[in-house]
Amino acid sequence: MSRDFQENRRAFLRGGGLALPLPWLPSLFSRAFAAESTTAPPLRSAFLHFPNGAWMPDWTPADGTSLVLSPSLRPLQPFAENITVVSGLDKPHSRTLDGHAHKTANFLTGMPVSSTTGRDFSAGGESVDQRIARHLQGRTPLHSLVLGVEPVAGGIDPANGVTLLYGSCISWQGPNRPVLPQVSPESVFDRLFGRTQQAQPSVASRRLLNFVLQDARDIGRRLGRDDQVKLEEYLDSVDSMETRVRFLTEHPDHPLLRMQQSESLQRPAMPGTFARHLELMLDLLVLAFRCDAVRVASVMLANDTSQQIFEMPEGWTEPHHTVSHHQSEPQKIRQYQFINQWYVQQFTELLQRLRAVPEGAGTLLDSCQLVFGSGMSDGNGHVPDDLPIVLAAGKWTGFPGARHLQYPDQTVPLCNLYLSLLRKNGVADKSFGDSQTPLL
Repeated sequence: MSRDFQENRRAFLRGGGLALPLPWLPSLFSRAFAAESTTAPPLRSAFLHFPNGAWMPDWTPADGTSLVLSPSLRPLQPFAENITVVSGLDKPHSRTLDGHAHKTANFLTGMPVSSTTGRDFSAGGESVDQRIARHLQGRTPLHSLVLGVEPVAGGIDPANGVTLLYGSCISWQGPNRPVLPQVSPESVFDRLFGRTQQAQPSVASRRLLNFVLQDARDIGRRLGRDDQVKLEEYLDSVDSMETRVRFLTEHPDHPLLRMQQSESLQRPAMPGTFARHLELMLDLLVLAFRCDAVRVASVMLANDTSQQIFEMPEGWTEPHHTVSHHQSEPQKIRQYQFINQWYVQQFTELLQRLRAVPEGAGTLLDSCQLVFGSGMSDGNGHVPDDLPIVLAAGKWTGFPGARHLQYPDQTVPLCNLYLSLLRKNGVADKSFGDSQTPLL
C-alpha cells in the first residue's frame, strides 16, 4: 500500500471522526421502539443460515397442513402460531458435484455458483436480503446488516478447488460482489452507534473521505481477489459512516438517536465462547431492528463445513461437519440431530427477544418475517432439495402461522418463498432468482 495512501488515511481518521465507539446497552428491552409513534411499525426481514444441513427424519413434521412440530423443531412450540414449516423446497442450481460451496453461496440467490479459485467467483445474482435493502435504501441509517460468528475464510478448498469464500457468505449485492459478514460485536456496535451526536461531517472531511476511498479503490485493483474483497468490505463500511451520519442529521427524531440520548450504552467485548458470540450477534440484530437502524439482515450462524463442537448432556459431540457425514451410523445421527436442535433453540431465543420488546400495540416480533434454514438437507449426501426451511412471521406481516406446507415432488424453487417476502416489502419485481411465482 502506498505511503501517500497511509498518510491520507491517517489524516481522515484524525479529521473525519465518524466511528468513535459508544458503550453497550445493558438493558436491551427496557423501552419500546418509537412508543409515541402514531404510524404502523415498519416491516423487518431477516435470513438466518445454519451450516451442514439437517437430519431430515427428525426435522420434517408429520404429514398434514396443521403444524405438529418434529423433535428437531420442538423448541419452537411457544411460537407455533408464528411458524410455517415448508417441506420440499428445491435449489436446482445447486445440483453439482461440489459438496458445500454451491449449496451455501446461493442460499439467498438460488442461482448457479461458479466453480472458481476466487478471481471470477459468482453466486449467480443479487441475494434476497440485498434486493430488499436496495428497495428500502434511504429509509434507515444503514443499508443492511450482514452478520456472522466465524471469521470469513480465505484461500482455496483443497477438496474441490473452489474459493473458501463461498462457505462464509450468503449475502450478495451482485453476482460478483459478496457482502462479507461482520463477525466482531465491537465493529457492529460501532456501525450502529458511532458518534451519533456529531453534526454532519464538514465539506472538507467529506472531500477527504472521497479522496481516500478513490485512492484505496485504485490501489485495490492491483491486489489479489481475496484482498480486493476484504478492502472493498472495509471501504464500504467507511463509506456507510458518512451516509449514516448524514441520515441522522436529517432525521433528528430518529429512534436510534432517542435510544442513545435516553439510555446508558456500553460497547460490547469479544466473547470467549462460540455460543456467547452467537448470542451477542443476535442481540445486536434485535437492537438494530428495535431502533430502526436497519430493516433487513442476514446471519451466518456459522460457516459451512463448520467444525464447532457442542456439549450434549452426556458429553461432547464430535465436530459438526464430521457428524453431518454420518454414514447412517446411529451415534453420529444422534449427535447431528442434537446440533440441529441446538441451532433451532438459538432461533427460538431470538424470537423470544423480539417478542420481549414492546412496540406500538404489540411487540417487535409482530412486524418481523424471518427465514431460518440451511442450503442443503441431508449433509451426508450434500442434498440440495427438500431443504430444511422455517418461516417465522409476526401477526402484522399478514402470514398465518401454525402451518406445514408440503411439496412432495420437491421441485418448487426456494426462491418462490423469497419472491413472496419481496412482495411483502413492496418490491414489485415479477421474478427473483429462478422464481416467477410467489409461494405465499
